[in-house]
Amino acid sequence: MSDTVLEMKLRELPKAYMQEVYDFIDFLISRSKKTNHPKRIPGTLKGKIRMAPDFDDTPDCFKEYMP
Repeated sequence: MSDTVLEMKLRELPKAYMQEVYDFIDFLISRSKKTNHPKRIPGTLKGKIRMAPDFDDTPDCFKEYMP
């Protein structure tokens, strides 16, 4: 869509909706900026996170609820 067509459509719009269009344009701009994050690289945290040896064990306070 060309800028001229967009301007013509905006002129046809009732004045009451102009603020909504303005707010929606701001929303689209902010949404496009949020998606420009660096690409994630698998394995970058390898070796930095450790699980406790008893991670899968049921805590003593829950044993009475277990069958």
